[in-house]
Amino acid sequence: MKGSPPLHQEALLFPTVARVLDLDVVSRGLPEVVAGREHLERPVRWVHVSELADIAGTLQGGELILTTGIALPEDREGLARYVRELADVGVAGLVVEFGRRYFDNLPRALVHAAEQRGLPLVVLRRELRFVAVTEAVHALVVNAQLEELRSSEEIHQTFNELAVEGAEPVEVVQQVSRMAGAPVVLENLSHQVLAYDTGGQDAQVLLAGWESRSRGVRAKGRTGHDPRTGWLVTAVGARGHDWGRLLLLGAPSSAQEDVAPEQASHRHTMLLERAAATLALNRLLVRDRESLERQTHRTLLSGILTHAVTVSDVALRASALGVPLEGRRLVGVVLRQRHGSAPAALEAQARLRDFTETAAAAVREKRLTALVGALDDEAVGLLVSLGPRDDEHTALDGFASSLRRLLLEAEQPEPVIAVGSSVGAVRDARRTLVEATQVADAALHDAPASGARSASYYRLPDVRLRGLLHLLRDDARLQTYVERELGPLLAYDAEHGSQLIQMLRVYLEQGRNKSAAADAAHLSRPSFYDRLHKVERVLGVDLDQVESCLSLHVALLALDAVRR
Repeated sequence: MKGSPPLHQEALLFPTVARVLDLDVVSRGLPEVVAGREHLERPVRWVHVSELADIAGTLQGGELILTTGIALPEDREGLARYVRELADVGVAGLVVEFGRRYFDNLPRALVHAAEQRGLPLVVLRRELRFVAVTEAVHALVVNAQLEELRSSEEIHQTFNELAVEGAEPVEVVQQVSRMAGAPVVLENLSHQVLAYDTGGQDAQVLLAGWESRSRGVRAKGRTGHDPRTGWLVTAVGARGHDWGRLLLLGAPSSAQEDVAPEQASHRHTMLLERAAATLALNRLLVRDRESLERQTHRTLLSGILTHAVTVSDVALRASALGVPLEGRRLVGVVLRQRHGSAPAALEAQARLRDFTETAAAAVREKRLTALVGALDDEAVGLLVSLGPRDDEHTALDGFASSLRRLLLEAEQPEPVIAVGSSVGAVRDARRTLVEATQVADAALHDAPASGARSASYYRLPDVRLRGLLHLLRDDARLQTYVERELGPLLAYDAEHGSQLIQMLRVYLEQGRNKSAAADAAHLSRPSFYDRLHKVERVLGVDLDQVESCLSLHVALLALDAVRR
């Protein structure tokens, strides 16, 4: 409404006009609202008793004016000016007592002006001691401010302790829910729930269709109420980079009868913002610190692989990171997670980050010394530095065992762990990392529980023919061989949308057992046999000949390597 200044945040601590009118000391005067009823939620900062018509110049806003009206103007213009000046300065309301100037009704001009300017206008039909009203309201204001100070101190102390202790997000969310008496959810920017506390409600109901519900929740600024749901929302992040939102769902407006809804809202806002700051700080101190370490390690590993960093610089910078490389045996390790389908970009990034941190945790658990960092969008690399008394197999086997256990606890898939040949000098570090990368790529299509390898990780002898083909995948002669053997079948599949290449693969992987292959392909035997005949016609081969099948099987393995 024109003439009403915006409320300051501290104004939300004060009682409203409606709250004042409900006080026993005021209700004795039989108050009646005659104008501005829709603005009774305005906060009352102070109660001021005055009979002056030009009182507005001494006010600051938020006052509730008590008057008998004995000195108010008699003319319409004067009354309108009086109301306009009070409204412009931001007065909370005007209370006029009958018995001195007015007896049964107020001047229509006064009522009309108050209604037009949205100024609450109240009449008291019975005389009151104004001093009793001022004492009661001022006590209410002071008590509210004291309560707010106590609440603020409790919130400050609670979340300071959580920040110092490095509390997990779940602990912070639980604390917010307990103090607010309502459900709380922490979500990421994709509206996926990271942590929550039901506040005593049913978890399935709380989280049902969460993403779609959350996407519809909008609040102005970093913290605000969503008008449609009534949820209180604040952004979580630091350094100009938000990574999530903290939401308070359906908080009760007040836990006490003498606390105004606006005051409770302010307390919840303070609580939510303090919790968000704790979450952001803990992420900076813990996760980002690890990320910085990982970034430094990744830079060194990348420098080794691309020759972007000299051998002396690698040794110096690694030593400064607490990973001595000189005079040690170095072993390259590459980790790749098996994925059923390609995840979204943000999910893939988060998954790789978590995978990298898990690998670093396994290194620390086994007290190994290693550089650990992401090599690309899908792989994590390690350069393990072994001392003269360290047994290579024991160290690597222990690391593999710890990594698999940590991933299992985090409900993440079992990875491919590939190891290169150990080297005795920093200048040869690239060779062991490259070999580990090639082994990992070749082993990616192997069964997770394969018993072909001799240890809990893959080395070059374990990948056998597949490894050889992977090493030769960039050779034009191998690519020509693949096209010669499988080109017509690949073209036929592309043109007809068929899956004959897959039928051929299943047949060869089942050791040329047609019945077993039909079962593996989930087809009836006549249907599967018909597809095999099509493969023979398209390729011009006889699948009953062992040599033809061997040649095609090698071509399929080579195709996997080339595509990889």
